[in-house]
Amino acid sequence: MSANVSLSSGVIARIMQGEDVECPVLQILAIKRINSNVDSERYRILISDGMYFNSYAMLASQLNHLHQTGDLEEFTIVRLDKYMTSLVGKEGVGKRVLIINDLSVLKSGSEQKSKIGEPVTYENAKKTPAPAAPSIPAKKEPLFGNNNSSKNNNNNINNSTMNSTLNAGLTHPIASLSPYQNKWVIKARVTAKTAIRTWSNPRGEGKLFSMDLMDESGEIRATAFKEQCDKFYDLIQVDGVYYFSKCQLKPANKQYSQLKNDYEMTFTGETMVQMCEDEEDSIPEIKYDLVPISQVSNMENKAAVDTIGICKEVGELQAFTSRTTNKEFKKRDLTLVDMSNSAISLTLWGDDAVNFDGHVQPVILVKGTRINEFNGGKSLSLGGGSIMKINPDIPEAHKLRGWFDNGGGDNIANMVSARTGGGTFAADWMTFKDARDRNLGSGDKPDYFQCKAVVHIVKQENAFYKACPQAECNKKVIDEGNDRYRCERCNQDFPNFKYRLLVNLSIGDWTSNRWVTCFSEIGEQLLKHSAQEVGEALENDPPTAEKMFSGVNFSAYIFKLRCKNEVYGDTTRNKLTVQSISPINYKDYNKYLIKELQQLTGIGSSN
Repeated sequence: MSANVSLSSGVIARIMQGEDVECPVLQILAIKRINSNVDSERYRILISDGMYFNSYAMLASQLNHLHQTGDLEEFTIVRLDKYMTSLVGKEGVGKRVLIINDLSVLKSGSEQKSKIGEPVTYENAKKTPAPAAPSIPAKKEPLFGNNNSSKNNNNNINNSTMNSTLNAGLTHPIASLSPYQNKWVIKARVTAKTAIRTWSNPRGEGKLFSMDLMDESGEIRATAFKEQCDKFYDLIQVDGVYYFSKCQLKPANKQYSQLKNDYEMTFTGETMVQMCEDEEDSIPEIKYDLVPISQVSNMENKAAVDTIGICKEVGELQAFTSRTTNKEFKKRDLTLVDMSNSAISLTLWGDDAVNFDGHVQPVILVKGTRINEFNGGKSLSLGGGSIMKINPDIPEAHKLRGWFDNGGGDNIANMVSARTGGGTFAADWMTFKDARDRNLGSGDKPDYFQCKAVVHIVKQENAFYKACPQAECNKKVIDEGNDRYRCERCNQDFPNFKYRLLVNLSIGDWTSNRWVTCFSEIGEQLLKHSAQEVGEALENDPPTAEKMFSGVNFSAYIFKLRCKNEVYGDTTRNKLTVQSISPINYKDYNKYLIKELQQLTGIGSSN
């Protein structure tokens, strides 16, 4: 730190009149906490340039640690590397606040030991015409408001009126908002957005969606109902920066929001939203507090967590109907692995589950996903307000990709979830001989078991069928011979189809061999190619198809199998269907072998 530092004399008056002064040097005369809420503490600063002082200065929350560690004691000299001013309160009677977003300490208070000069309040400075306040630029970006309403002429606002309304002053920090003022504009990044939810009760029905907004000062939840839901849902995207105005503020319902804000926003018929592309770097990027998968097992049930992993396994799309609402839901379970040598199950819902393509084993980052506990294991579920990014361009993702591509995920030792590989069934360890001796599959319901087995033969014949191209239908189509394909279930003709896999393979353990069947998603995982790639190769490029299928031979996996007797004509066959495949977890497999040895020898374990 420098022994002799000069203050930027007179700059406070210029700054508070709107002038942009680069890196002013100022002195802190006092600092105090202005909020008793530990989760949202803010600090107010009395700051001086030697000529003027400003008692309406605030420290951005990301700098709180500087005061808490004693770096911003009385008489400290600092350089403001990044700051902004904003009007807090009603126009005409509000106070202009200086918000410090970044600073450098040039000289500690213990070194300086005294106040520099005899500063007076900057409001006593000679009044000079202030420069025009920065405004939201009138641009070609969409301006979203109630300008198309024909129900009420008072709400029929044209673009010029909306622009003049939004240009009425500097934007306000989220932390300064309260229900006691309504003339404000905030510039914020959308960090999360829920799917549209509907409700129906004796008082009526409707729809809504919520979003989380963030700027340098804090976060706030905003919700749009009914007409506003329809108007804004497709226009507002996660990670975009927008100007928001004319929303209603009310106390936050902490049951539905974990954000550190005492208030939340509701869109009204007068709410306006304008896309912002300029100066987006002034709004922080979405921050991820990434937790290794191994640590999730120590976290509380229902807690929210951010994590990143490789999608190693993909379960089949499942559809079920709620018993209470009779509404259909769709879900898909994935297995994520990471460099903590751990795996966990992640459940996707709705469109995320339907549209997910996991055959390339992408990197998946999730923010705000919920922890679910079942039978002592932990799994993750992507719910409302959660964010999922596939192959994000961040250092953690690139490092994870390199680790996995070099065999890092081959021997995962820690299975955090009680259910892995996308299954929801109990699967005891057995050999094929055990399964036959126990007559598995002969009851009314199917039986399940898992075993370590080696792939011996993968049949290319009839390994695919042509299915309905509709996303939610996998019915085999009828080739009508005129480049049209008919789906009897959908009662429609299509000019195209999609390939679905139905792969039969012989696998064996040390006791015997069995033929088993893999459906599309498991087949894609086994062959390491999409159904489309496999189908096209089988029809048009036999040498490539041969490499796909022969490359699987003599590879060992843990197979989870469904066993059920099925009748074909007068013959009953015991059919095995693959529910999931996963690399061998030798830790779990060795536990099974040790247990078997103990039972065979009658020797108990001392552990």
